[in-house]
Amino acid sequence: MIERLFRVSERGSTIPRELRGGLVTFMAMAYIIVLNPLILGSVTATDPSAKTDALGGILPLAQVAAVTALVAGVMTILFGVLANYPFAIATGLGINTLLAVTIAPLMSWPEAMGLVVINGFIIVILAATGFRTAVFNAVPTELKTAIAVGIGAFIAMIGLVDSGFVRRLPDAANTTVPVGLGIDGSIASWPTFVFVLGLLIVGVLVARGVRAGILIGVVLNTIIAIVVEALTRVGPGGPDNPGGWSLAVPELPSQIVGMPDLSLVGEVSFGAFARLDILTVVLLIFTLVLANFFDAMGTLTGLGRQAGLNDAQDKLPNVGRALVVEGAGAVAGGAASSSSNTLFVESAAGIAEGARTGLANVLTGLLFLLAMFFTPLYAIVPVEAAAPALVVVGALMFRQITSIELDDLRTAIPVFLTVVVMPFTYSIANGIGAGFISYVLLAATTGRARQVHPLMWVVAVLFVGYFGVGPLRELLG
Repeated sequence: MIERLFRVSERGSTIPRELRGGLVTFMAMAYIIVLNPLILGSVTATDPSAKTDALGGILPLAQVAAVTALVAGVMTILFGVLANYPFAIATGLGINTLLAVTIAPLMSWPEAMGLVVINGFIIVILAATGFRTAVFNAVPTELKTAIAVGIGAFIAMIGLVDSGFVRRLPDAANTTVPVGLGIDGSIASWPTFVFVLGLLIVGVLVARGVRAGILIGVVLNTIIAIVVEALTRVGPGGPDNPGGWSLAVPELPSQIVGMPDLSLVGEVSFGAFARLDILTVVLLIFTLVLANFFDAMGTLTGLGRQAGLNDAQDKLPNVGRALVVEGAGAVAGGAASSSSNTLFVESAAGIAEGARTGLANVLTGLLFLLAMFFTPLYAIVPVEAAAPALVVVGALMFRQITSIELDDLRTAIPVFLTVVVMPFTYSIANGIGAGFISYVLLAATTGRARQVHPLMWVVAVLFVGYFGVGPLRELLG
């Protein structure tokens, strides 16, 4: 039955390899259950860092954690069964920040989530009508490869920053650089030491071709982190303790099981249209749609290439079905107040372990659902223990740049912008937009306008609007 449903052997994989890949993917992205509540949620409305809406309302931390795990689990399993790809789904970083910082202060939290639901339905319609697939297929091979390479750089950047190896400088405006090495130019903190040691372990295991090298590395690194914390008592990081652990402190929990609070499910309203002027609401929805649309497209491109699932024309088979299911993740995320859910680039960690089918997704999804009840247990894995896997996977994906011909600057410049803008702005959509716009402009100004697919022109114009939505709102407001 498993073979008939997932075609495991047909894709050159095995059931143990798929399950191993699914476990690694979960371990690489489980941090979202801790991080998403920190972005969207608050302890109390009176807390100085509370993310309050226009009415002073908040999303409680524990409830956000529960619905984050719930939606990630359900949508990851659905994607695996319906699309049969090992690409996991969870709350998209970037859109959740947009909600907390820009959208929620203009309306209530339920109304903000209502906009996410509308955005999701638009994405599903665009995918179901074939428009999303047409855009996907219109992208030149060089840019598709650049997207995959850029995602590799982005994944590595996430790992370096989350581990504390690279840090944002608090007084960046008064220095020559916006980021620096560790703390004051030094990596002399125990969590960062654990990351560096883990990077060496994972790198050696992968370079030597050890089976389950990434998984073994993450497990060993977690054990090392637990020992280090037991001996040093570093504790959680913060303004008063910059050398502490980023999110989860690697300590054996006193409690293993807890019941999840899912009361946020269904807390959605479409009252934003009555609260704000129609132009502001439309611009907010447009921003959500464009970010969702191209984040997923870029991730599909990169992961499909890494897994060797693209066909001879560099197209992912049955991509239309995959995009419809992914779009439904935005609807589900909004309806449960966990923010829009989309494909996660961290799935590359599971692919590097050999995952090639949706069977890996089924295990990843089940682990997310179990995480609702075992929050204290999974929370012992610190980001610093999983981050080495992201850096190594980023290096594996970056190798694809060797297949791009860079002698022609009309190709080299868009490729370069696509690759560097993703990690530097922490956004896949921004990198794709920079690459698309520069590709079209260079083609138009060097006599190659007719060689550009018409949809590339359409998308480039849309990205100009996407980048200029802030000034446009000010101009029209």
